[in-house]
This record gives sequence, structure tokens and C-alpha cells, in this order.
Amino acid sequence: MNSDKSFSFIIFAYGPRPVKKINDMKIKITSVMVNDQDKALKFYTEMLGFVKKTEVPLGEHKWLTVVSAEEPDGVELLLEPMGFAPAKIFQKALKDAGIPLTQFYVDNIQSEYERLEKLGVKFSMKPTKMGPTTLAVFDDTCGNNIQLVQV
Repeated sequence: MNSDKSFSFIIFAYGPRPVKKINDMKIKITSVMVNDQDKALKFYTEMLGFVKKTEVPLGEHKWLTVVSAEEPDGVELLLEPMGFAPAKIFQKALKDAGIPLTQFYVDNIQSEYERLEKLGVKFSMKPTKMGPTTLAVFDDTCGNNIQLVQV
């Protein structure tokens, strides 16, 4: 009987403890600068397969987000209009240098590459193995290079 009490105490003393919360920050929205929101919506939904989540008119532009069809409550991608002149310079510099603005993860990069290529998506880099990852880069038709990644 005494050993049972000791054992219970040991489990209690060394068992799971609450994890201390460090902060309350989460990534819920990230953005891609686009030179035409309507064209971007069409490309990101019809070609890439995202689904529109939010569209709120804001004068000449709108708050326009898409999400992964597999994660409708996941991170939203804001198709952000290019209303700020320095943003246009930044976007052009990245594009001209061949640098992707962002990246999307895929489970099978080769099949995704083939699917997108059949739809007419232009790739500047075909799937290329780099260490433990495989990368490909395409033009989103809205001013950006976008990188696909398979880990």
C-alpha cells in the first residue's frame, strides 16, 4: 500500500506539466504583391487551385485573399495591389534578378510541375534537386517569380 502511494506521488511529481505560453503570435495572413488583382485571382484559383476566401471592396482595390483548398481555415494569401511606388520597384528588382517572392510547398513537385505546365504556366526553373529538397520556379503572370518546394 505504501508503495502505491509513493508511485502515485512520483507520477504526479514527474508527470506532464503545463507548457508556459511564450506569446500569442500566429501567422494567419501573408501577402503577394500583384499588379492586377483580378488577373491574380484568376491565376491563383484557376491555375494553382487555391480558393477565394475573402473579397472586400476598398475603392479601386480590394482586400482579396485565397487559401489552400485542403486548408480552408489555414493561412490566407493576400493578393495585395501594387499601390505603393517603392513596392513596384522592389517587385521588378526581384523579378529581373530571378528571385522568387515566396514559395509554396507541394507533396509531389514533378506531378505539380506537369499539371501546371499543361495549363500553360511558364517555368523559369524545372524541378531541380538541391540537397534534400527539389525546387521549381514559375511566373505568376502578376509580376512575381514563385518557387515550388518539395522536401
